Amino acid sequence: MALAPPIALDYLRRAHAAGRLGHAYLLIGDEQAGFDLAAQIAALVVRAGPGGAVGHQDVYVVEPESKARRILIEQVRELENALRLRASAAGGRKVGILRQADRINTQAANAFLKTLEEPPAESLLLLVSSLPESLPETILSRCIKVVLHTGSDDGMAVSPEETALRGALERFARENGTDPRGSLPAAYGLLREFSGLLSATRGRLQNDADTALEAEETRYAQTTDGAWLAERETYYKSLVEARYVAARARLVESLARWWGDVLRYQAAGAAAGSASPGVATLAQRLPTAEILRRLAAIESLRENMDRNIQEGLALEVAFLQVFGV
Repeated sequence: MALAPPIALDYLRRAHAAGRLGHAYLLIGDEQAGFDLAAQIAALVVRAGPGGAVGHQDVYVVEPESKARRILIEQVRELENALRLRASAAGGRKVGILRQADRINTQAANAFLKTLEEPPAESLLLLVSSLPESLPETILSRCIKVVLHTGSDDGMAVSPEETALRGALERFARENGTDPRGSLPAAYGLLREFSGLLSATRGRLQNDADTALEAEETRYAQTTDGAWLAERETYYKSLVEARYVAARARLVESLARWWGDVLRYQAAGAAAGSASPGVATLAQRLPTAEILRRLAAIESLRENMDRNIQEGLALEVAFLQVFGV
């Protein structure tokens, strides 16, 4: 389950107070948000003063510094020595933070794996990554994963595409109120809108990646080798794809949540809480079996997406089942 950074911090604070804090955590999500959270956790552990954890003598930050923008084995060895050999200022724990942990190269990853397998006494390792898929499975399996997101009422940031989808679903309910079973034109109309939202999502993510890559090119143009640029282009291509898949899953989840609201409102009425006009309309006019059938079709869509079935085909089948006759 994904957690908003303040909730994740509270969870880890309570674990620390109870003496149950693990030795290695992987903070997954926005890189800056993950690093900020890592710094807050470190400050808590080393009892940092007003200046915070960054720069504290018991907190060691490792991040890409080479021309290739990789974390190198020399940096990992220096971290290992600091955690094992240097005395803590207050006789307490020491903290190592790996920022952009997915930028660790193979040699460094192998060396760091030994640190994870035999962690130095009284140490805490915090890895931060927006692309954990690039980390070796051996490292992933030895970290407690904390997935982060920015907050909204339900703890999830609502994208423009999710808002637009909600509007399309409400319109479907309004226009098909007299016959809420739907129709082929309605199903294909919603399918076109959903596909358009996916295209908009990919375009937005690609623009963000292009902007970030351009900023890195400008910043490091005189300090990196040519191979770094090709690597970063590959990195951002993978990042866009990973984030697109996540955003697509969020849209499908929004679809399931909307129909779930219909089912809950039908079962509990006003006791289920406030409902949108569209949700209330379908809850009053559709049999329970029909709502359950549509939810099952959305669940099948989820499974098909996870199996990498061709996106367009999976969506067409699902939308005909959910919104067709």
